[in-house]
Amino acid sequence: MNTWTNEELRKIGSAEELEIAPLRDDGTLRNPVTIWVVRVGDGLYVRSWRGRTGAWFRHIQQRPEARIVAGGITKDVALMDVSSDEALNNEIDAAYQSKYGKYGATYVLPMIAPQVRATSRKLVVSDTH
Repeated sequence: MNTWTNEELRKIGSAEELEIAPLRDDGTLRNPVTIWVVRVGDGLYVRSWRGRTGAWFRHIQQRPEARIVAGGITKDVALMDVSSDEALNNEIDAAYQSKYGKYGATYVLPMIAPQVRATSRKLVVSDTH
């Protein structure tokens, strides 16, 4: 696994939205879905607004790999489950509230709800595909 550069962290972390295209079993890309992304320290994190029923999230449960596009950066990533790390999830909650609070509680509160917190994934640079 590689690590994010400071420029990649800055560009992706400050991007309003991220396109995520999970990989199929044969390695081809599924259709991309637009989601929100937040940066906490040197990590980038995503959650499924629809919880575990979101299509992209169901796909990464089968194969936790995807291609992302955000802030002019395209990367292949692995998605690491961080949902059981309570302290980290509190930081991710705060990052969602800070970054996306301008959209109001209707959009932000679902992103910090327990069923959505349960989908917290860290984006890890992948060199495997």
